[in-house]
Amino acid sequence: MGSIYRLLLLVLCFSLSIPAMAEDDHDKARKALESGQVLPLQQILQKISKDHPAQVIEVELERKSNGWIYEIKQLGADGSLCKLEVDAKTGIVLKQKLKK
Repeated sequence: MGSIYRLLLLVLCFSLSIPAMAEDDHDKARKALESGQVLPLQQILQKISKDHPAQVIEVELERKSNGWIYEIKQLGADGSLCKLEVDAKTGIVLKQKLKK
C-alpha cells in the first residue's frame, strides 16, 4: 500500500510541474519577440511564402545553440510534406526536408 501511495504522489508532483515548464517556454518566446531576437510569425510566413507556398500545418519556435529557430511543417497540393527550419531573427530558410 505504501508503494502505491508513493507512486501516486510522484505522478501528482510530476503533473503539477508540466504547466510550469510550458508557461516558462511561452515566457521565453514572448521575451525573445519583445527584445527583437525573433521576428513575428506572420512576417516569417510572408517571407517564406514566395519560395514555399504550401499550406502551413504546424509551427514550433525552438531555442537552439545558434539562436531561435521556427520549425514549420507544410502540406503541398500534391500531398507532400515539407519541414523547414527558419532562422527566427532573419527569416532565412536554414534547412528543408521534403517527404513525398
